[in-house]
Amino acid sequence: MPATAECVLFVDDDADVREAAQQTLELADIPVELFADATSALARLRKGWPGVVVSDIRMPKMDGLEFLTEVKKIDPDMPVIMVTGHGDVATAVKAMQNGAFDFIEKPYAPDMFVDATRRAMAHRSLILENRTLRIELAKHTKNASDFIGRNPAMEKLRTLIANIASTNAHVLINGETGSGKEVIARNLHEMSGRSGPFVAVNCGGMPENLIESELFGHEAGAFTGADHKRIGKFEFADKGTIFLDEIESMPLSLQIKLLRVLQERALERLGSNRVQPIDLRVVAATKTDLRAASSRGEFREDLYYRLNVVQLHIPPLRDRKDDIPLLFEHFTRDAAKRFDRSVKLVTPAEMAQFTAYDWPGNVRELRNAAERRVLGLDPLASDNDAAPQSGLTLPQQVEAFEKSLITEALREHRGNVTTTVSALGVPRKTFYDKLTKYDITPSEFRKTRSNSNEEPAS
Repeated sequence: MPATAECVLFVDDDADVREAAQQTLELADIPVELFADATSALARLRKGWPGVVVSDIRMPKMDGLEFLTEVKKIDPDMPVIMVTGHGDVATAVKAMQNGAFDFIEKPYAPDMFVDATRRAMAHRSLILENRTLRIELAKHTKNASDFIGRNPAMEKLRTLIANIASTNAHVLINGETGSGKEVIARNLHEMSGRSGPFVAVNCGGMPENLIESELFGHEAGAFTGADHKRIGKFEFADKGTIFLDEIESMPLSLQIKLLRVLQERALERLGSNRVQPIDLRVVAATKTDLRAASSRGEFREDLYYRLNVVQLHIPPLRDRKDDIPLLFEHFTRDAAKRFDRSVKLVTPAEMAQFTAYDWPGNVRELRNAAERRVLGLDPLASDNDAAPQSGLTLPQQVEAFEKSLITEALREHRGNVTTTVSALGVPRKTFYDKLTKYDITPSEFRKTRSNSNEEPAS
C-alpha cells in the first residue's frame, strides 16, 4: 500500500457490501483494503495507515461507534466515514458528535460514496502535510525568536549566525522591509550569552531633535526641559545588545558620535564631561545599500566599515517561496492560539495562490495574511476589500462573511445539501450546526431557483 492519503480501509461484515465497495473504489482508481470485522481492521491501523477509514455502524462483537472510539485512540486525526442503514441516522449523528468525518446512508449511489471518500482523503492529505510542517518547525524553532526557513539561503544564514553569535563582532543586517531583521537581531542576542538586555531602536522613528538624548542620555539641565538625568538607550543596553534599525536614517551629526562609541567603547551623556565605559554589541539594520550611500556622502564611510564587520543578508520572501508553507503554518498556529480560534487546514489551491504571490511586504505581510485567514477573512484581500462594515465588531464581520459563503453556496447548488457540503469541504455535522446558528433553511433556496423556471434540486 502506498504511503499516501489516497487509500481506503473499508470495514463491513457483509461480504457482498465489501465486494461492491471494492469495485466502486477501484473503478475510481482508489486503492482499498477490506476487513470483515473491527478487530482485524484495528490491528491493521496500529501498523500505520496513511489514508481514511470507511466503516459500517451495525457489526457483530464491536459496532461502528466502538470502532470509531478505538480508531481515534490510534490516530485522533483519522477521517472516518460511517455507513448507516435507513433507521440509524440518529446513531450516525451521534458518531459525528464523537468525531466521525461524515456519514452516508444505505443504499448509496456509487458517485456519492466516491465523492465522500475523496473529500475525506483530501482532508487527510492536508493533515499529513500539516504534520510534516510541524516536524520541520520543531527543527527550526527552539524558542520564540528563532527564524524559520528550510531554503538553502536561510540554512546558510542560520549557520553563519551560529558561528558569530558568541563573538563581540558588530553586525550589519541587510534586508527589505518586513523580511525579519529584528528577529535575526534578537536571535543573535539570545545566542550570544550576553548578560545585558536586548534594546531595539528605530532610528527612522525618532525626531531628530530628540534622538541624541534618546540614544546617549543627558544630565539634568543639559538643555531646556531636561529637569532630571536620563539614561540613554546605549547605556541601558550595557553588557547586552543594541539593535539600530533603519541606521541609514541616523543624522550625519550623530554618526560620528556613534563611531566614537564603537571605537572607544565609552560614551558621554549630553551635558556631561564624564566618559563612561560601556560594553555592548551593536547590530545595525538597513534596507538600503549603505556602501553606495557612503559613496554619495549620505552615510559616513568610516562608520559603514566599522559596522560592517559581519554582514548578514536576508533574502526576500519571493526568492525563497519554498519557505512559505512552513512560515504560514507557524503564523497560523500562533494566531489561532492568540485569537482562541480553531485552525482550518490550508488547501492545495490556497497554498498555490500564496506561492504565486510576490509578497512585497515579505514575512510581515505573510504573518498578517495568516492572521486574517484565522479570523475568517480573505488573506490576500486589498485594504479596500478588508474595510470593516460600519457598526460591526470583528467577530460580527467574521460571522457575516461565513454566513454569506454558506448562503451563496446553497444558492449555487439549488439548496442541495449534499453538493453544498461537498463544495464547501466541511463535515455534514459542522454544516448543519452552521445552518442552525445562522437560521438558514436550504429549502428556501430550492424555491428560489424553481420560481425562476429552473429545475429544482432533488
